[in-house]
Amino acid sequence: MKVAIDASRVRSGGGVAHLIGILSASKEAPQGITEVHVWAYASLLARLPNFSWIIKHHAEAVEQSAIKQLYWQATKLADEIRLAGCDIMFAADASTLCRFKPMVVLNQNMLPYESGMVSIFGWTRERLRQHFIYRVQKRAFQAAEGNIFLTNHAATQVQAHTGMVSNPICIAHGVDELFTQTKHIAVWPAQAERAIRCVYVSPIYEYKYQWVVVRAIKLLRDRGVNIELDLIGGGGARARRILAKEISGCDPEGKFSRVEEFLPHSEIAARLAESDLFVFASGCETFGISLLEAMAVGLPIACSNRSSLPETLQSAGVYFDPEDEVSIASALEQLVHDASLRKKVSMKAQELAKAYSWQRCATETWRFLNTVYVQSKQVKQS
Repeated sequence: MKVAIDASRVRSGGGVAHLIGILSASKEAPQGITEVHVWAYASLLARLPNFSWIIKHHAEAVEQSAIKQLYWQATKLADEIRLAGCDIMFAADASTLCRFKPMVVLNQNMLPYESGMVSIFGWTRERLRQHFIYRVQKRAFQAAEGNIFLTNHAATQVQAHTGMVSNPICIAHGVDELFTQTKHIAVWPAQAERAIRCVYVSPIYEYKYQWVVVRAIKLLRDRGVNIELDLIGGGGARARRILAKEISGCDPEGKFSRVEEFLPHSEIAARLAESDLFVFASGCETFGISLLEAMAVGLPIACSNRSSLPETLQSAGVYFDPEDEVSIASALEQLVHDASLRKKVSMKAQELAKAYSWQRCATETWRFLNTVYVQSKQVKQS
């Protein structure tokens, strides 16, 4: 079987990590698959492994506007897939207008499907973009012969909008071995020895609520807790303005809050290892790779109680309402003052993370593609 992957619309960090993860899991072609053909933009193709069974395709349209990308998907991609002799198409992001048959679609974006999330962007271009994505993805889910979701929560939420889709399956993300092999080396500070280092790794967007976390840290400091916050991940201009305004009010001299741009994986792993606490305040996640990475390193975690996050973290953290600074402060305070709780949740999180590997994710994904292909052949023959 030859597999075509439409990765032309894979732009998010999680989507890129997923594609690299399943293609890098083995140097040998997956069982039953002779070739995997990937259509993507140049910078993504350059990051994919150069194995003999992976054939990379670049089209000029994928470097242009979203409208031109979608037009190319709708009118050209299926012909290119047939010309390459592929048997099935895997849309690595559901934002596709290609209708090659059979097709398997992967859900990578929960924003259009979670109640209230799109409105958080205000009357902006991003809000309109999410409405457009919703329409494109909904049709792709309904047209596909197989649909992959990263969590059961995502499967439930999406199908509340699309109706029951064909062959839904949950295949969770993997986690890079770099994080499972990184040891948490931070020693909890003795009183007044140094500040407690709290880190939040995630792009700065409206639904990530970084500015509410800043308020929570200010509350803790006002209560006498010596704690600092590192926000790592770059992000969108509007959300960064909101965050900057909050920091100027809560921490005008920059005593306890720092904002940093995107860091490479190796540096993120090192920063996690040196931090004392991890906070994750997202209001919407298809899965939450940053959360999983912190789990793998073994940090004590205070986490949002929204979306798919409780499904991933389970009982291995302390939960809070991400829109309420008092709730966030309370969750962090529990971890600050209870050493046995910190040890319990960090060990539990690290144990849970062992179940998430890219090898498992890849194996389950290729197996599902083969199943859908066989079913499709049987339907044609009947």
